[in-house]
Amino acid sequence: MHALIMAGGVGSRLGMGEKPLVCIAGRPMIQWVIDAFSSAGFSPVVVLSSKTPYTRNWCRVHSIPFIVADGGGYVEDLMYAVRLLEEEGPVFTSVSDIPCISVGIIRAVYETYCRSGMEACSTWVPVSLCRDIGTEPRYQFEIEGVPSSPVGVNILQGSKIGEVQEELCLLLHEKKLVFNVNTRSELALLENHFQSVFF
Repeated sequence: MHALIMAGGVGSRLGMGEKPLVCIAGRPMIQWVIDAFSSAGFSPVVVLSSKTPYTRNWCRVHSIPFIVADGGGYVEDLMYAVRLLEEEGPVFTSVSDIPCISVGIIRAVYETYCRSGMEACSTWVPVSLCRDIGTEPRYQFEIEGVPSSPVGVNILQGSKIGEVQEELCLLLHEKKLVFNVNTRSELALLENHFQSVFF
């Protein structure tokens, strides 16, 4: 099963060049994500755009499969990649800026999705957990009666890409998933917490 790692955005809010290549503990953020999905038994494919040429070169050097989409937007690039791969079954999708994601979390999401019988799965963390760390989510929705923020890890049915899919909204009380890096202040929080969260 493929895991599409979305890395086509310019990362302007962070302002440190191409965001997937910003290093955490000596490794690019995207490498932490790719390694986690690969170790969990999935096949990562990085979805790039013309806005991320250095990430494309990094993928080439490290022999990581990639697709170059049009860069029209997250959803448009995702749909392009699924159709190019002729993916009919379920496919993981993930943002490239959650370096603390782990093998255990990925497997738990997949197993819960399989048991649910749903077509799709989205993942969320409680807003209160974000605030405990020191971040303020930009988007909130109520899941199981709890104000929650999306993680950026999903499962979709390739055969129904572009359609509304019956969705499991999975609430995860995982501190590791709070660290979605979009700004320098969020990067500083991650660097301060990395050792205690990841290891």
